[in-house]
Amino acid sequence: MNKVILIGNLGADPEVRFTPGGQAVANFRIATSESWVDKNGQKQERTEWHRIVVWGKLAELCGEYLKKGRQCYVEGRLQTREWTDKENRKNYTTEVVANAVTFLGGGGRDAGDGMGGGGGGGGRRQFSQQRGGDNNDYGQPPPDDMGGGGHNGGPGDDDIPF
Repeated sequence: MNKVILIGNLGADPEVRFTPGGQAVANFRIATSESWVDKNGQKQERTEWHRIVVWGKLAELCGEYLKKGRQCYVEGRLQTREWTDKENRKNYTTEVVANAVTFLGGGGRDAGDGMGGGGGGGGRRQFSQQRGGDNNDYGQPPPDDMGGGGHNGGPGDDDIPF
C-alpha cells in the first residue's frame, strides 16, 4: 500500500500551472514538525519539508485558498520522478501526489480570510478527487469530468461559502 497522510504548514503560496490540455496542476511544499525529549532531558525538534502535487479542480482550489503559513491536511501517495538537467545529470525527486486536501484554520498571511473567521480557529474545508491508472511525470491527472462528484460529497464551486 502506498498512502501518505500529512498535516503541515505551507512554506509558500501554491504555484498553479496548466497543462497544454488545460488540466490544472498545483505544486507546494508543507512543513511537518516533531518534537521529543532527548536522553539528557533537552527538548529537540525536527522539521521535514514535503513536496505536494495536486491535479484538476482540487489544484485550482488549492491555488485559490491556500496561502503561505496556512495549515492543511494532505492525503495521497508517494511518487518519485526522474529527469535530466542541462548538464546531462540524472536527478530524482519524491513528492506526494495528493487526492484529498483539507484546508485547516489558522496561519497564513490572511488567516481570517473568510475561512471561518479569525480567533485562531479558522475554518475547515475538505476537498478530494478520485483517480487511478498509469502515471505521467506528475501522476495521473483526474478525469476532465470533475463536476459535483469530484469532491466526494464536498461543496461544488458555487456552494463554497468563502
